[in-house]
Amino acid sequence: MSASSPDLSGRHLLLGVTGSIAAYKAAPLIRRFKDAGAEVRVLMTAGAERFITPLTLGTLSEGEVLTDIFPENEEGSWTKHVTLGEWADLFVVAPATAQTIAKLAHGFCDSMLTATALSARCPLLVCPAMDREMYRHAATQENLERLREIGYDVMPAAHGELASGLVGKGRMPEPEAIRTRVAKMLDESQSVASTLGERSDNRSLEGTSVLVTAGPTQEPFDPVRVLTNRSTGTMGHALAQSAARRGGQVTLVTGPTTLSPPENVEVVRVETAEEMNDVVQAHRETADFVFMAAAVADYAPAETADAKLKKDDDDLVLHLRRTPDILKEIGKHKRPGQTLVGFAMETDNAHENARRKLEEKNLDWIVLNDLTEEGAGFGPSTNRVTLLSREGTSEDLPLMPKLEVAEAILDRVLAARSEERA
Repeated sequence: MSASSPDLSGRHLLLGVTGSIAAYKAAPLIRRFKDAGAEVRVLMTAGAERFITPLTLGTLSEGEVLTDIFPENEEGSWTKHVTLGEWADLFVVAPATAQTIAKLAHGFCDSMLTATALSARCPLLVCPAMDREMYRHAATQENLERLREIGYDVMPAAHGELASGLVGKGRMPEPEAIRTRVAKMLDESQSVASTLGERSDNRSLEGTSVLVTAGPTQEPFDPVRVLTNRSTGTMGHALAQSAARRGGQVTLVTGPTTLSPPENVEVVRVETAEEMNDVVQAHRETADFVFMAAAVADYAPAETADAKLKKDDDDLVLHLRRTPDILKEIGKHKRPGQTLVGFAMETDNAHENARRKLEEKNLDWIVLNDLTEEGAGFGPSTNRVTLLSREGTSEDLPLMPKLEVAEAILDRVLAARSEERA
């Protein structure tokens, strides 16, 4: 291992190989993982065996390669997907075909690879490989976006000459680029684990009531279509998870998302801004802490058509109305001792606009996402935010996984509350 190579010593890596001509790159990828000190187990789909043999990958990885959900030659084979999912520090699917991407996005479970992906609790990295038009196709792009929303990491396909003779995006990322990405993901995962481990005995919210909002709202203008935004709900879910871990009695009011609810959290699902407002206002009186992380629509259609609007005209004009300002209403009725935290997503004059929002809506804190900064905003599992307080302080947090951002927000909010009461 060279001085510049990532150190993966002692790491447990699962490599899933699927039926792409790029499957041959799995061999040098295994070699790079092994050279960096990792222990590697390989899972293959039946289609992958058309391009490279299990014997080759098993020899390089120094372990048996599994394909079927029920391997015939191992004891306890029917739970192998579970034990592998617990064993792995990180699961890499490379190459990932359009077929496997679709299965992962929708929870299919028809091979050892997909069964283990459903069982694994570790980070999962997907490395697409397919022809140019397949990669461009709206269904593939939608499935890749769904994987990101679920929490998987997706490497963009590389640009270059493809097996079909076309030139464009669709090539599997090179093994060295994948190894570098894996090392970075493991470092981030270890950082989060360390942070959560340090806080495992933290019961700083014991005996308190915490209200969190998350996700987008959807405002229908006919029975089929809605106005919405790109929020995935990840930040709000992370806040609810962190608050519950600290002993808080947490209510999460969430718009439509694909995320699984955090443990020990009461979840109330809504769709529209009106519905979210009704639930939040019903809970605001009893909440000690309120974190308004949802991306609530500012406008909704003034009328909702009873039937699907047809494409009769080249231009469609929608008349919109303002939705309730949920955050302003809570701030207006904020009771003594209650802590109110808002979120702002800005594209210009970010700090000035966030500070004005904090003051106008009677907030204690506001969490600013400046979309001009790389890593901020909707979608990714990481976030870069600035915390602004009522006292005039401002703190820029570095790019971190959203669960770690949630922990940092709670740390700052609770520390300030303790100082006020001292």
